[in-house]
Amino acid sequence: MLEAHEGKSLVELLTPFIRQTLLKLNKINQGSELVQEALGVLKSFMKSIHSLRLNLAGVELGIEAISGQADSGDLENDLPDMLLALGNAAKQAEVPIAIMIDELQYLSAKELSALIMSIHKIAQRRLPLLIIGAGLPQIRGLAGNSKSYAERLFTYPEIGALTDAAAVSAIRNPAHKMGVSYTDDAVAALLKETEKYPYFIQQWAYEAWNIADTNKINLADINKATPQAIRELDQSFFRVRFDRCTPSEKRYMRALAKLGEGRHRSSNIAAQLNVKSQSVAPVRSSLIKKGMVYSPTYGDTAFTVPRFHDFMQRIMDLEL
Repeated sequence: MLEAHEGKSLVELLTPFIRQTLLKLNKINQGSELVQEALGVLKSFMKSIHSLRLNLAGVELGIEAISGQADSGDLENDLPDMLLALGNAAKQAEVPIAIMIDELQYLSAKELSALIMSIHKIAQRRLPLLIIGAGLPQIRGLAGNSKSYAERLFTYPEIGALTDAAAVSAIRNPAHKMGVSYTDDAVAALLKETEKYPYFIQQWAYEAWNIADTNKINLADINKATPQAIRELDQSFFRVRFDRCTPSEKRYMRALAKLGEGRHRSSNIAAQLNVKSQSVAPVRSSLIKKGMVYSPTYGDTAFTVPRFHDFMQRIMDLEL
């Protein structure tokens, strides 16, 4: 599993993984010409992207670079060459490879375009190389804007709140294994407080577990657990996100929170700030890139995680 972030390029993220994978394939299929070729392509790839200042010493291969492959210095040309070489080596070794990248929204437009082109060429050749990406809701739009064929190239399963049945199972089943149960009204309250968001279920259940003095967690336990769960989320889950934002971004989020829960028109948020929509568009774009807000539909804005609106309301008078 690889995780994209603001401080590292896609090439820096992928290169060590590709090197490690090729060396493993070389052990599985010793003497494979395609593995050796892919290692040579990797050497070319590493040398060509000199502007990224890669730490080549950490990925030296002891093999000659292959001229003419992945060496143009243009990521949209070179990344497909590199991943095709990896896919061909995997096919010869009869070993499927999956590259999983989290936080795709942090990729630049050029990086995302290069990745999509690579996936397209891999799919055309039916190579055993699968790329699985995860990120915030805006990645669908980013992919579509990058390449028109992206919509038909990918599937976009959405991961959000759990279903009622899955949320109840997440609450009851782990406790049951430890000889603890929940009353029905406790489960109902927990579902309401957490909005069936997995991480929140963990936090509330943890607090309720520590508070309960019997092996049956009841509604009173959930009510006592709620303030502590909120304090913990404020100090960690929400605070980490909030502290990454600039003063202007925090003011934008305050304006969004003042409008209430849910999605709101960008023009209404701008009106809260007494400015024109165009003047805060860069701030909105920055918040989308940071994963603080997203655009459910054109012109709408909403927080990406549940209860962030409540968090903003709690700290407005204290810090903003």
